[in-house]
Amino acid sequence: MSRRTIELLLLENVENLGIVGDVVKVRTGYARNYLLPMQIAEAPSDERIEALQAERTAALARVAAQRADREELTARMEEVELTLVRSCNDRGGLYGSVTQRDIADALAQVGYPGIEIRAVRLPTSIRRIGDYEVPIQFEADLRVDISVIVEPDQPLEEREEMEFDDEGELIEKPEPKPKPVAEEVPAEEAAAEG
Repeated sequence: MSRRTIELLLLENVENLGIVGDVVKVRTGYARNYLLPMQIAEAPSDERIEALQAERTAALARVAAQRADREELTARMEEVELTLVRSCNDRGGLYGSVTQRDIADALAQVGYPGIEIRAVRLPTSIRRIGDYEVPIQFEADLRVDISVIVEPDQPLEEREEMEFDDEGELIEKPEPKPKPVAEEVPAEEAAAEG
């Protein structure tokens, strides 16, 4: 074992590290700054490993049940289409944004409770009206993409003379030149010429 890592016995479940009763190798800084001061881990000993066996068995059962629930939830979410209505300007830019919390809360309202905010893998907040694919990932192999549609709370004004690029910037178009208008010749002058 190198000086950079240390072996510790976990006293609690730690996501992406292990469950209670596991002996894990972690970096010394992680152990010194988090696991040991928070009393989440301690130096392993045969007596403590034996004492944690019952807790470990219960933790394994909870992890298996949670995994089964997440697998079922992932399967149910295959075709989820979530519609959120937000205030925006006439160019489709939202006043505010749609965040991971907004999506998790909206999923709970439509019958998918208990989805943690960190399971919503939104790379950046949604700031424009449109359709988005948002991944929901519970574990490395439990992932589903849902469709999130952000609609305006009021109809956007249709302006044919204005177009916007993907970032919402106005595309300047040259103004059409007015057509020359033939001067109207009064009917009396036309008759006099003819």
